[in-house]
Amino acid sequence: MSWITAEQALAQLGTKPQTLYANVSRGRIGARPDPDDPRRSLYRQEDVERLAARQRGRRPARAVAAETIAWGEPMLETAIATVVDGHLLYRGQDTFVLAVKATLEEVASLLWQSSAPPDFGGKAQVRQPGMPAAYRTIAELAATDMPTTGRIRNVLIADAARTVSSLAGALAAPGNGPIHMRLAEQWNRPEAAEAIRRALVLLAEHELNASTFAARVTASTGAPISAAVLAGLAALSGPLHGNASQSMAGLVEEARRRGAGAAVATHLRQGQTLACFGHRLYPEGDARAPALLQAFAPPRPFAELARAGEALSGERPNIDFALAAMTAAFTLPEDAPLQIFALARSVGWIAHALEQVETGALIRPRARYMGPKPKIN
Repeated sequence: MSWITAEQALAQLGTKPQTLYANVSRGRIGARPDPDDPRRSLYRQEDVERLAARQRGRRPARAVAAETIAWGEPMLETAIATVVDGHLLYRGQDTFVLAVKATLEEVASLLWQSSAPPDFGGKAQVRQPGMPAAYRTIAELAATDMPTTGRIRNVLIADAARTVSSLAGALAAPGNGPIHMRLAEQWNRPEAAEAIRRALVLLAEHELNASTFAARVTASTGAPISAAVLAGLAALSGPLHGNASQSMAGLVEEARRRGAGAAVATHLRQGQTLACFGHRLYPEGDARAPALLQAFAPPRPFAELARAGEALSGERPNIDFALAAMTAAFTLPEDAPLQIFALARSVGWIAHALEQVETGALIRPRARYMGPKPKIN
């Protein structure tokens, strides 16, 4: 792997430094500190060459092949959700309109195409609510539930409602009220209920992301609905997905000490990715973020970082930024974004599981072997 200086990268790209920093922030160009001068950064030559070739209208075959599994192939047909002109649509309905009043239960009815909102209520609650309990609860269901093969849709939707209900019982207060109210009660933050409701609606589904793909592959084997949710939970736990909002902690602390502008500038000059800014599906900015931020007043460091980040990188805050800001605004548990993400996205995972079951197809890609030459006698 080869690394080049900013000057060399800019010469190949023919762009301004701000564009180079934006490409680093978006994850398109890898960067690392220069070992000879930590104040400067080096940039991955292969990434720069790929972007330069794209701008010239041609791309190396090896670059095309390498990118097919990242924001490319495989592509699966779905009628559940898509992003069009910056708008996230659930079965054709604009989520930013749904976020004004809808509950997660109503969104589940829409995504699952059920005749009525499912019942996610329950009196049972684990001894210590939280993500460890959520994993244990869903894992036990996955080990004991029936497979999906040979069972009609209404029965599978009943399994789906029981799975989400069990997940809610591991995270939220017991009861029959909407999940957002039960989460606010569990955290003793009733004033946060409206923001939580919006977040649940906006996060319920997002096309074929990493955790949804994991859930859909699992469902394609005929595994139980709860097993698909368990697969989604496993993928969601990564720092590049459901835990992304926690990556803002260092930037927020630096903004408190030195000011937002200085914090952002330092990150960009060092070639560091600006956490929780930008999203590849939303070139003009992740519209889910302002839809959630409308529900509360972001704390001062977050408001200042939003302005400084956009001014210096050209990128706008994304939904992970909004979740981190919400957590700080209402003093929610540190992993509240992951808990909200898990409850919300479980509805989307199940929608994809149900759709995949209807296809009756197994998802089984092939691998391109790049190892030592086989020795066959």
